[in-house]
Amino acid sequence: MKTGIIIPCYNEEKRLNQEAFVRFAQEHEDYHLCFVNDGSKDRTLHVLNRMRAQAPTGISIVDVKKNSGKATAVRAGARYLYTLDDIAYIGFIDADLSTDFRDFKDLVTTLKRERVSMVFGSRNSGGGGIERNFMRSLFSNFIKQFILLILGLPIRDTQCGAKVFTREIIPVLYEQGFVSKWLFDVEIFLRLKKYLGKEQTLKQIIEQPLMRWVHVDDSRLGVKDAIEIPGKLAQIWLTYTLPAVLQAPIATPEPAFAVYAGVPELRVAA
Repeated sequence: MKTGIIIPCYNEEKRLNQEAFVRFAQEHEDYHLCFVNDGSKDRTLHVLNRMRAQAPTGISIVDVKKNSGKATAVRAGARYLYTLDDIAYIGFIDADLSTDFRDFKDLVTTLKRERVSMVFGSRNSGGGGIERNFMRSLFSNFIKQFILLILGLPIRDTQCGAKVFTREIIPVLYEQGFVSKWLFDVEIFLRLKKYLGKEQTLKQIIEQPLMRWVHVDDSRLGVKDAIEIPGKLAQIWLTYTLPAVLQAPIATPEPAFAVYAGVPELRVAA
């Protein structure tokens, strides 16, 4: 059984380390890379197809036709990988490889060994290879307090872009759309907490320090998005706290997308 890795991409034509991704796909038959092109305006899709041609059985592409944000991209990738019978674990990393494959494989090893539902990276402790932009770190610490209040869980780093889940928990976490384009990680923890309860959630998740994490410039999170974070956190809190809202599914339009799988085929969904 394989581990599927989702890599959301938006205008990544010049940033993707094509050689590293292709080499990993070629050398690791127990992994499958699923790139999700989130309505890129550059030649990202062309680059992804070129990569897939070099590792056709280890790489697939989900092409979301309209830019909808990281939450939608990750969700589309998770739902696609869930349809593949040989995928037992599903996770995601950032396209800039700020978390490298060594750390991600360590997360997968822990998930299998401990038999929990979710293992996620933490940039707040670990090895000496952690590098963070000062202002980004300051801002992250500022919003962290809001997130801790909303979750009610002792999690040090909810927003790390490296997480892996068992196949069984995917429908619980990804069946419905997300409230936020960028803060969907918070929603993942809230959904797990609602499904399992606080006590069981703490038993089913492991936060694992990363040995290496490097912030890469040209972040997909813009200034406008950053300014809106407190308001979005408040919206998330209301959505997952008020009983009347909690009972209703989150109304998020399904994006149109095409799937370029490991064989020459094209499947379109709406």
